[in-house]
Amino acid sequence: MAKKNIVVVGAGFAGVYATKKLSKHFKKNADVEITLIDRHSYFTYMTELHEVATERVEPEHIQYDLQRLFARRKNVRLVTDTVTGIDKKAQTVTTEHGSYQYDQLLISLGGESNDFGTPGVKEHGFELWSFEQAMALRAHLSAIIRRGAAELDPAKRKAMLTFTVCGSGFTGSELIGELIEYRDVLARDNKLDPSEITLQLVEAAPTIINMLNRTQAGKAAKYMEKHGVKIMTNSMITEVCEDHVNLKGKDPIPTYTLIWTAGVRANSIVKKFGIETNPRGGRLMANEFMQAKDCNNIFLAGDSTSYQEPDQPRPVPQIVQGAEETAAKAVEGIIKNVDQTDVTIKPFKGAYQASVDSIGSKYAVAQVLEKWNVSGFIAVLLKHAINWMYYVQIFSGYYLFQYFMHEFFRTRNNRNVFRGWVSRAGNVLWSVPLRFFYGAMWLWDCWTKVQGSESWFTDKLRLPFEWITVAATSGASQATKAAATSGASEAATSTAKAAKGVFSLSYMYGKEPLMVFDKMPHWFESITKVFIPNMQMALFFQKFMTCVEIVIALCIFFGLFTWFANAVTIGLVVVFCLSGMFYWVNIWMIFVALALMNGSGRTFGLDYWVVPWMQKHLGHWWYGNVRSHYDGVKTRYMRYN
Repeated sequence: MAKKNIVVVGAGFAGVYATKKLSKHFKKNADVEITLIDRHSYFTYMTELHEVATERVEPEHIQYDLQRLFARRKNVRLVTDTVTGIDKKAQTVTTEHGSYQYDQLLISLGGESNDFGTPGVKEHGFELWSFEQAMALRAHLSAIIRRGAAELDPAKRKAMLTFTVCGSGFTGSELIGELIEYRDVLARDNKLDPSEITLQLVEAAPTIINMLNRTQAGKAAKYMEKHGVKIMTNSMITEVCEDHVNLKGKDPIPTYTLIWTAGVRANSIVKKFGIETNPRGGRLMANEFMQAKDCNNIFLAGDSTSYQEPDQPRPVPQIVQGAEETAAKAVEGIIKNVDQTDVTIKPFKGAYQASVDSIGSKYAVAQVLEKWNVSGFIAVLLKHAINWMYYVQIFSGYYLFQYFMHEFFRTRNNRNVFRGWVSRAGNVLWSVPLRFFYGAMWLWDCWTKVQGSESWFTDKLRLPFEWITVAATSGASQATKAAATSGASEAATSTAKAAKGVFSLSYMYGKEPLMVFDKMPHWFESITKVFIPNMQMALFFQKFMTCVEIVIALCIFFGLFTWFANAVTIGLVVVFCLSGMFYWVNIWMIFVALALMNGSGRTFGLDYWVVPWMQKHLGHWWYGNVRSHYDGVKTRYMRYN
């Protein structure tokens, strides 16, 4: 059977989503190959550009390497190149350095900033629609504040310390929210009062954030104004100059920083594809099945696509949910064409569960199912949940983990929804003495179990398993019966004595400590009986657990796999508690283990060498070589051979 080639152009939200879905569907079909072409070797998480531009997160937080996303997908080849055209007759995608034959084509090139021909935007303004633009803005913001802080001329100084954002859509309002928080950081670093830095949001329309209802938009506006943002509506920018911005019918705004977020259009290259475009924004016109008009094997998705449902006033919105849903519909069509089935595909019907506008890291407003209004802490968590869902949909546990780390645990200046409570970076040196003590404590406990008359490596049962005692008494050999009865008797005596204990979280002189459970709960006993049904298994388990405790103790003491070792000790303590073998006065062991899971093994411990080594070599084994450029066949060969 001839090989069928599916080519996906553009590795944005829609392109990555579609490629993942196609790869999964055709993973057992060796005759289908998927080629993903993008000018970058990474996927840019576009909705977080404002966080990078204002130094809330580091640049790598929004750069997701395509190799890491598709490393285990043998039917996907990656190509880093710039698409220059499409030959529909020859069914070929042309790039700057080659060409690629296709049987099915998905175009998901995304969009770019639209300045509507406003003079000076390209020369003197800043845009926020790519990773490069975010980095350029990031460098400018810190540089211009530094210059402004040193400027002696009052008028020039004020202009340098003024940030003006044009456009109050999601991008503009989210950026101004980040600038509210970033202002304090810039002021502190440059010995300024935060009030000296002026923030302005300029909108040509009479209202702001027009994608939301007026209630939610009003809450967002109130929050901005409360934090010193000047909102200027009915203000159309007619020209951007180096040190000021001209407005239609109003006085100019002195500023050296104009950030243009007022519009988006399709990637300009799509004009060369010979596919009908929408005059407004240049987006490629799609039918209800996300096919290009008159092209059964060319599908469209994402921000470069225009389709207006019959009952909707405007085309599919250029948001992540819109990209995902158009991609999903395109995937259905591609699968039908490749599999040559007669499955009936339903026309596209958008279903947008929630629209969330985050105004900084601590506040957001949202509309859920167009029925409920949510704001504040819950809305911020909802925004994060939407992002989490995307990682789940593209099957990327690695980047889901990285998202948590960057958004909650590695943010600086308290810029996260928990206001810095979970992201404070401390010196783990101070936990090293505790690690040595905790490891030594486990070792000493094990020492008493491996030697002398109390050894756990004899045929004497030390565990309080009553059902084993009954079985041993009724039918075991006399020697085994005596050992079992003796052990059970000791355990029972200990249990009875502990039952009279006094509750305390530390040892009280002259008082018998209280056990957490004086006997196993019935549900836990039922489970334990399944795994330890007789004396032989009980004795084996007794010896095996002692060996496990010794290994765990050594790992903690020497700082090897410290996180995992301490997590295991927490599990052991829970099991000991449920087994009726643990006292309240020792419950502190759980909290010590939690404290030592902070990377304490990397200071005066073996984890200092072992963990980086494992990250490097296991990462290479699982993902292959992460590169700045992928060339498809060669990359795949190196990955799997």
